[in-house]
Amino acid sequence: MSQKTRWSQFAVLITVFFFWGFVAASNDILIPVFKNAFHLTQAQSQYVALAFYVAYTVGSLFYFFTSKLIGADVLNRIGYKNGISLGLLISAVGTLLFYPAANLGSFGLMLSGLFIVGLGFSLQQIAANPLAVVMGDPATGAQRLTLAGGINNFGTTIGPLLVSFAIFGSVASGNTEASIESVKTPYLVLGGVFVLVALLLKFSPLPNRIDLDALAADEAQDSSKLIQKRSAFSYPQLVLGMIAIFLYVGVEVSTIANLPAYLELPVDQGGLGLDVSVIAPFVSLYWASLMIGRWSGAAGAFDVGNNVKRWLTLLLPYIAFGLFLAVNAIARHEISQFYGYAGVIVLMILATLASKGNPARMLLYFALCGIAALLVGMFTTGMTSVIAFISVGLFCSTMWPCVFTLAITGLGRNTNEGSSLLIMMIMGGGVVSFAQGALADRIGIHYSFIVGVLCFCYLAFYALRTFGILRKQGIDLDKLAAQGGH
Repeated sequence: MSQKTRWSQFAVLITVFFFWGFVAASNDILIPVFKNAFHLTQAQSQYVALAFYVAYTVGSLFYFFTSKLIGADVLNRIGYKNGISLGLLISAVGTLLFYPAANLGSFGLMLSGLFIVGLGFSLQQIAANPLAVVMGDPATGAQRLTLAGGINNFGTTIGPLLVSFAIFGSVASGNTEASIESVKTPYLVLGGVFVLVALLLKFSPLPNRIDLDALAADEAQDSSKLIQKRSAFSYPQLVLGMIAIFLYVGVEVSTIANLPAYLELPVDQGGLGLDVSVIAPFVSLYWASLMIGRWSGAAGAFDVGNNVKRWLTLLLPYIAFGLFLAVNAIARHEISQFYGYAGVIVLMILATLASKGNPARMLLYFALCGIAALLVGMFTTGMTSVIAFISVGLFCSTMWPCVFTLAITGLGRNTNEGSSLLIMMIMGGGVVSFAQGALADRIGIHYSFIVGVLCFCYLAFYALRTFGILRKQGIDLDKLAAQGGH
């Protein structure tokens, strides 16, 4: 297959990644809106995240047990492309529930809609993530997943802005009252787009089958050490990786899910005293930070020389930052307060360059930076604290592709089963968010971010532990990274 054909297929695939980001980030606008409209506690407001992310677990468990019941992997039976299309149609059904939920003012029905959207997303992710890794050189699989994540985060950047506009109108209108009924319009439109993309995917050049055994052989430096095990649970990199995905998604989602409450905190209590109607650009910057980091980490996915890759690593994050500034300027938000963030991006770039494309090393460096960012946020106040918390997005940016790649490397024919188990652990986004919200109700929102520090500590451990596990299996991550640079 030619390089041009592979990139055309990959371009189709990353459209789906965009939608995941749009919906996930839009939830962060819904949380404070629902909290005020339905008079919820901080813990109760996190039911939004809980319903959405627990759906991934339910969907993955259904996939896992269905595969066992029929004696064959579901995606190998129905095809990867068909699986993604089916997932999009399931998500479209969930968006339809927003219409009666908004008309009735029903919090429970809205949660049900989000749950069904997440259910469809779980099937899409089980299929799409392995496809992104295997559609090309195994050495650059993590970078391709990072690039797909960068497109995902373009959706997360504009999602909060569009949903905020739909609820509150333009900034110039001065409207600060949330209309629950106005939530239904963007989600109904989104549902229509889901159906359209599902139809387009059906007739796209995206492959329906992948050779997983050949992939495992390509990953190994010493194929004699490869052992095809009967169960994905027999691979320690996967079992530890399931915990890592749970905690990574947990810290990524809980940080931004609880940030609006911190932004609303009065100035004398450390926050900025902002109204919920004007927090959209802060939410947008958090998700844009993931786009910034992923665009930088994705430079290795391009088939260019090493010098060009280094320049792309330096330039792409600032192009992404410029995109964030542009869309917020168009939305008439004050952007001068974010100019200093360009300096924080430098730290992320240095960590990316120091990793040299090794996913274990990158995960370690970014976890340490995440710990530092949360501690700075907890022990400072005002804009300094807010910027520190937002920068967690930068250091979460490449963790998904790093953990996912480390966890499924060497699994061979067990790759799809391993992928479904990893997707199942996305529930960490809801569970950890709820845990932080409950802690915030007890000790205050400012210091509740200690939950994220603990998550990052485990991720640093996983990076160190998995490097040794894979080396024992004949897989040298440094050599794979070096091959990806050629």
